[in-house]
Amino acid sequence: MSLCRLCVLVLLCWPTLALAQEVADTDGDPRIALVKMPYSGSRNVRELSPVPDYLEQGGIVDFLAEMGVALKPVETVRLTAEEEHEYGEWHRLGLANGHLADIVATSTKEGYLTVGLLANCSSLLGVLGGLQHSGPTRRPLRVGLVFIDSHGDFNTPETTLSGMLGGMPVAVAAGMALTNLRLESGLEPALPTRYIVMAGVRDTDPLEQELLDRSEVQHISVADMRDRSERLHEQMERLSRLTDVIYVHVDMDVLDPGEVSGHPLTVADGPTSLELAGALAEMFEYEKVAALGIASTPSGERDPEGKSLQAAYNLVAGAVQGVRRR
Repeated sequence: MSLCRLCVLVLLCWPTLALAQEVADTDGDPRIALVKMPYSGSRNVRELSPVPDYLEQGGIVDFLAEMGVALKPVETVRLTAEEEHEYGEWHRLGLANGHLADIVATSTKEGYLTVGLLANCSSLLGVLGGLQHSGPTRRPLRVGLVFIDSHGDFNTPETTLSGMLGGMPVAVAAGMALTNLRLESGLEPALPTRYIVMAGVRDTDPLEQELLDRSEVQHISVADMRDRSERLHEQMERLSRLTDVIYVHVDMDVLDPGEVSGHPLTVADGPTSLELAGALAEMFEYEKVAALGIASTPSGERDPEGKSLQAAYNLVAGAVQGVRRR
């Protein structure tokens, strides 16, 4: 028996309840839309990341099929022929995020739970934009964000130490910087910081921490996720009251470094993938959670034993299990 199938069986042994109709087919099976977002927006590296293909080619479609999931055909974000003539990594990322937003909005309206296979955390802007415009009218929905990462990604160009866009997307989503990127990603209005919960964050820059301290961003610790504490449920209940729809985003560097050794930004004392999968299962019990993003998975030579691939699949399985409990 493969490791993937073994983990599926372990997770499927958890007790289940009826699945919410809005993300289920007529037989009650979960309905999931997989979308690959390869655009990284990073400078001085190749524009298209291999991470989404790695997650798909590792067998995620078969993995989900074994769990009884009803899958929409996998979609991949691509710029149009005209957009390919545009320049500027961040501008091109914004255009790609706009297409991601369209895909997410359509899938959500069709009753699918979106699972994003993402190059990095900058794609969260497109997922948020899509969920924001997935309602029955033109009125933007109020979107909550559960951001699971070892870093806050709450820097702005004025506070960053590294200059990396990857350290800024939550601040961009909150309207604190790079307005054009946010607007191109389909996210308008920006998220009030009280709609944001950070989980597992344990490595921030000094000026970034000052921004967080002045914000209304709430926090869940690694211990809260390991123990599935009351704090976790308090924050999920709070977001459920405040917002119309919730996005849960995971940067794989939040995990124990032993499972993501090929990630360049690991931080000690993270949860294991099965511990986080357990927390995700409880998060996805909440009816308003409509999408999961898996970002920055080490791939290829960075994951020679397939540990990071398996870890990512464990997280997806946890989310599916949570939906089954609704």
